Amino acid sequence: MQVVSSVTFDEVQTEFRREHPVARRHQGNTNQDTENCLELADKAFGSWSKVRLGRADVLDVMLPWHLSEGGAYELVPRTGLTVGQAARLIGAREAEWAGANPVCTAKLSRFRDSAFTSLYLSTHPVPHDHYADVRVGDGFIHLDGLHRMVAWELAQRLPADEELTAFIAGDISSHATTGGQRT
Repeated sequence: MQVVSSVTFDEVQTEFRREHPVARRHQGNTNQDTENCLELADKAFGSWSKVRLGRADVLDVMLPWHLSEGGAYELVPRTGLTVGQAARLIGAREAEWAGANPVCTAKLSRFRDSAFTSLYLSTHPVPHDHYADVRVGDGFIHLDGLHRMVAWELAQRLPADEELTAFIAGDISSHATTGGQRT
């Protein structure tokens, strides 16, 4: 992870709204839910950082509970899974999973080849039911970007180097790196 700068919540909201309009018409648009989650994160943690992440960082992001929209299979249990674990789960049963989870499958398909957009993360779970039982690991916690991160990994597009922009709520000092080593 490479720290770029501290940012204000207004800057975070502006970037999110630019990339993810609430009024965008697509099946399963959850952008308003994400805006609400970003506000929860701001109230809970109060500080934001803009960083650059590579594949290893993204694979360690912890995802909260996710019952695929309109689907039959739970993608992420209440205790959470990392992006890497979720991608392996789908990859191992992709045809079966796709047939049972059409809305998530459509999102994953759309994002496999999409341009990289910013990710929104936090240092700890936000006070929300979907995050209540999440086990915290070494990585960050997802606020937005679940389908994009998983799709990019399934398509083997996650860059090894720190090329992905992320906005992170909370104190990132324990995640800071120096020359590739955590401090």
